[in-house]
Amino acid sequence: MNEDRKPKFRMTGGKVLGIFLGAFGIIFTVNIFMAYNAVSTFPGLEVQNSYVASQGFNDRLAAQQALGWEVAVEVAEGELRVHFTDAEGNPVSVTGMTATLGRATHTRDDVAPEFSYRRGTFSAPVELEHGNWNLRLLATAPDGTEFQQRISFWHRG
Repeated sequence: MNEDRKPKFRMTGGKVLGIFLGAFGIIFTVNIFMAYNAVSTFPGLEVQNSYVASQGFNDRLAAQQALGWEVAVEVAEGELRVHFTDAEGNPVSVTGMTATLGRATHTRDDVAPEFSYRRGTFSAPVELEHGNWNLRLLATAPDGTEFQQRISFWHRG
């Protein structure tokens, strides 16, 4: 055989095995990494027993909807503002409110803002980074009805 016509690269069984093991090694490593991150950043349970929590859900939902409240959230000038209004856009009377502000994917950044109330708006100083945030709030109407809502919003930072 003429030396000039010899192929410069030969695909052998060992090379095919190396490519195969390398590709699946990368896939396996990425899967382990992603599974570890999913488990280690999971924020945890919302409720201890979902069956018990669901028993009064429809009654609580009907009472909350009967209030007719709308909630709007905004972050401006280093301040988180929560506005409660009725269907016509008028401010409603809220006797108390607690909230947790945090990320949807982990609890590392969770804070409980200290709100002050003025003219139908609850406001609290916050320093938020860019991204998606959740506000989990619990407010109480003058008649004792609880209003619970999770509001997701995007902050441009």
